[in-house]
Amino acid sequence: MIPPAHRTLKFLGTAGARFAVSTQLRHSGGLVWSLDGATIWVDPGPGALVRALSSRPKVDPAKVDALVITHRHLDHAGDATAVVEAMTRGGFSPRGTLLAPRDALETEPVVFRYAQAFPARVGVLAPGVRHALAPGVTLETPVAHDHGVETYGYLLSAPGLRAGHVVDTFWMDALPEAYAGVDLLLVNTTRLRGGDRRYLHLGADDAERLVAAVRPRLAVLTHLGMQLPPRKADAAALEISRRTGVPTLAARDGWLLDLDDLPAAAARAGSRAPAADAGPAPEGGPAA
Repeated sequence: MIPPAHRTLKFLGTAGARFAVSTQLRHSGGLVWSLDGATIWVDPGPGALVRALSSRPKVDPAKVDALVITHRHLDHAGDATAVVEAMTRGGFSPRGTLLAPRDALETEPVVFRYAQAFPARVGVLAPGVRHALAPGVTLETPVAHDHGVETYGYLLSAPGLRAGHVVDTFWMDALPEAYAGVDLLLVNTTRLRGGDRRYLHLGADDAERLVAAVRPRLAVLTHLGMQLPPRKADAAALEISRRTGVPTLAARDGWLLDLDDLPAAAARAGSRAPAADAGPAPEGGPAA
């Protein structure tokens, strides 16, 4: 029997919302999943293509099998057309899958209309819909998020692994049930405190509430805003670990997470020392 390919998650960028993105204090390249032969790129924001090509190991856009856009905000889709162009060699080699909400394809296209013809398949994200991305690998959007535009988090399933990614949203009581049963839980954690509808993002307090309810094997905070530079993000993750008993880490730009060895990452969660602070004051305007 041929052993399964090594499974990883690459954080090309961990920037959350407009000020972290516009300053590039954190990068905005999105996430790249490598699962059982399938390469899935989620939310390539501004600079994503450059981050992919300069990362080590390099992410080859021409080998991406699926591009997923969770919603039509710049920090999630700024390089979407560039990735589609690279994925399909400028449309001369139609291949791969593009998934996005309908309003991101039609109302205000984040992938230019001409380039939407380049992938072999274009699918629409909608509540409760499941998409097959490769043999044994599926992506499901369990519930629409509360984020001002059509927005979806997702559940990604492969043999022996179920991951959930709670993307940008205001707190919803439906979230714990929607993402229950995952081994790995990613939480877009843009602010220190949630609960303010001017900012339709989760805070670290919301992330703790969600982690405590879902209880994954490992939780990871990402999409971090100006209120959560590395030192504060690490401290917030450590406090979530201590209070919930669920190992929790704050992602860093360029981090490669070994999905075949989540216990090793979980073991680091309780001992990670806060890093040097790298970020100025809290965000002051409406979040993107």
